[in-house]
Amino acid sequence: MKLDRVLVVDVEATCWAGEPPAGQVSEIIEIGVCELDVESGERVGKHSVLVRPERSTVSEFCTSLTTLTAEQVAGGVTYAEACRLLRKDFGSRDRVWASYGDYDRKQFERQGSYPFGPRHVNVKTLFALSRRLPREVGLDAALRIAGLPLEGTHHRGDDDAWNIAALFAGMLFPSTG
Repeated sequence: MKLDRVLVVDVEATCWAGEPPAGQVSEIIEIGVCELDVESGERVGKHSVLVRPERSTVSEFCTSLTTLTAEQVAGGVTYAEACRLLRKDFGSRDRVWASYGDYDRKQFERQGSYPFGPRHVNVKTLFALSRRLPREVGLDAALRIAGLPLEGTHHRGDDDAWNIAALFAGMLFPSTG
């Protein structure tokens, strides 16, 4: 297990205002990755991998939430290819990975071909515990509490991964000033 960098991951998935249409299931359509250097606390790169859904379509609701269109994700890679890319380009099996909550981890488990090793950090729970909050809060609220800006577009995988990494870095490297 390499502890030099944490892979901060955020996924966006097909979604609907209500229940999925008959025969469709929620599938990952974007994997955002931001590497967090453990020694320096610096965010290293921001990456977006668009994933072509195989058993669902991008709804208008999903586009309004994520800005991702059916046409955009149709040009993405398959889920299996995305998992291979995570393993090859980011060493995902050999690194600790983090996400904001358990949704991302569970979504990968539901889709099979889990691309990560066994070490996962739930930044949402860790943030609530570190701030002694009475409950977990959403990413936008956590950033406000931490005094950090929301950079980019909320509900885009790469931007959310970037923001989660900033929040996580603040917990790993609290200011002494």
